[in-house]
This record gives sequence, structure tokens and C-alpha cells, in this order.
Amino acid sequence: MLTLQGQKSKEASPPEIASEEDALWALEGLLVRSPEGGAVLYAGAVELPTRGVVQWQYGIGAKELFEQDWSEQADALAALGHPVRLQILQAVLYGETTVTQLVEKLDAGTGGQIYHHLKELISSRWLASPKRGAYEVPHGRIVPLMAILTAVGTPI
Repeated sequence: MLTLQGQKSKEASPPEIASEEDALWALEGLLVRSPEGGAVLYAGAVELPTRGVVQWQYGIGAKELFEQDWSEQADALAALGHPVRLQILQAVLYGETTVTQLVEKLDAGTGGQIYHHLKELISSRWLASPKRGAYEVPHGRIVPLMAILTAVGTPI
């Protein structure tokens, strides 16, 4: 594993890209630091409406990644494969943290239907319930979620 870092910060700003030559600064840094065979890195600094700025970085060597059993990630990916669950995650990140708020905010059915989706998101660790009746996206899942959304939305 290359690095694993998670931190919260009140103030963070993305690096400025001075020119087109600097556009691949992250990739160039990864190439210098990556082990033989390459590596995959994702990082982000995201300002949330209710939680300030969340920063996260994770990297893994390509060899280690290829040796993993990818099927172990199926449940976490499947949990994201439902439109209502993605709407729930987005609403929670915007501060809608209770079932009542989610039912009011989303046109996604009854409280019972919302609970069904919440159960799936909690079991796959995309959501947590730090106190009874309230939900949050765990700190360490925010940037990974946004990285996945960025990856699937990137034109090829």
C-alpha cells in the first residue's frame, strides 16, 4: 500500500494549475512515488454544506490491487447501483440526516422503503448511524464515493 490518509480540515484549497504543463501534476507525482508495476491513487478535498472540508487520499500498488479478490467489493458496489440509494447519499451529504427529512426531500416512497435502502447502505458501510435515527456518510467514504461518481461519469 502506498499511503492511506484521512483528515478533516476547516480550510483547504485545491492546488492551482499554473499552466497546461502542470495539468498532470498528480499523475507525475504518482509516477515518481509508485512501486514497480505502477499504482492507483485517488485523493480529494471536498467542502460539504454541513461538515466543512473533508480531505482524503488513498493509494495502492497495482500489483497488490491485481492480487486482491475483486468479488469482495461486489456488495459495496451493488449498494450504489440503485438510484434511490444515490439520492439518499447525496441528501445526507447535504444535511438531510433523518428518515423523516429523507422522505420529505426525496420522492422515493415511504419511510419503510427508505429504511430498506438505509439498511443496504449501512451494511455496505456507505452510511453510518452515529446516534439513533440520524445518518451520516462516514468521513472515510466521502471522497471514495465522489471518486467512483467521477470515474463513472468521465467520458471515455
